[in-house]
Amino acid sequence: MRPTTMLRTALRGPRRSVLPALALAAALLSPPAAAHAAPACGAITAAAPVQVAQLPDWAESIAVDARGRMFATAYFTGRVYRIDAPGSSPVALTGPIGADGGIVVRADGRLLVGTGNDIGHSLTGDLLPVSKLLEVDPDSGAVSTYASGLSGIDGVALAPDGTVYTTTVGGRNIGRVTPGGQVDPAWAHVQQPNGIAVSPDGDQVYVIQTTVAPALYRIGVDDPAHPRRWIPAGVPDALALPDGLTLDSRGRPLIATHAAGQIWRAEQGALCSVQSGLYLSTQITYGHGDHGFGAGRLYRSGVDGKIYEVPAGADPSGR
Repeated sequence: MRPTTMLRTALRGPRRSVLPALALAAALLSPPAAAHAAPACGAITAAAPVQVAQLPDWAESIAVDARGRMFATAYFTGRVYRIDAPGSSPVALTGPIGADGGIVVRADGRLLVGTGNDIGHSLTGDLLPVSKLLEVDPDSGAVSTYASGLSGIDGVALAPDGTVYTTTVGGRNIGRVTPGGQVDPAWAHVQQPNGIAVSPDGDQVYVIQTTVAPALYRIGVDDPAHPRRWIPAGVPDALALPDGLTLDSRGRPLIATHAAGQIWRAEQGALCSVQSGLYLSTQITYGHGDHGFGAGRLYRSGVDGKIYEVPAGADPSGR
């Protein structure tokens, strides 16, 4: 199928978010080399990524629990899938519950998933915050509402104290939900926020801006009114479309990109590439435990539904 035809096909239908449209436009209508600017990080393995699972849908976000099981949100059907180990077939843990955004695993093992990651909620969520965080039992698939009144939820991050932070890629709101259930849909503001993570000490929230000038932001938990534009992407990476975000054991952000096909890492005030050639990536996460999707192994999800292990990003103590 020609790129223009593929793009028109991808944009049809009622449930499409802003980022998928931008990602497909950049990837299909622009030469990939235009977004390859981040230099390779030093001292990384040359081993190639290995496919370890395949979802029957766009894999929007992934997370791994303490038992080494992976959970994924499916963008188009809004289901949550469980994958028990590399090579296992994904099992639909839930029906179509609108789980098209980020996913995290709480300390008690239960899942929190974002809803409203479609074009309507993304563009209007700042004015009409009606999206929900859903709580899902990782074994039975039972679903309940954890919090409501948030802007359309793309990224989800969990702080050490149980506070949850969310992003809305079509707007600028960073949401916050306290362990006591207080919801602030506009805790902080960053234009076009997407991937999000919290520092190990809980003092900093990291947010990646997808467009128009991609950059990595730091937000002090005690000063959310003043987000700091910490590391901007290079000019050639204006169409890189960075997406999901995680941290390694040293607290360095790693960022998945759509059009650049790279996984970036923040090092010494700049962005370098841990891995290249993985186009339309949506999220990256580290494994846990001593079996299944094991501790220290880095995994990538993507629009193609494929889950890869990325040996170049391996980190024995990775989160």
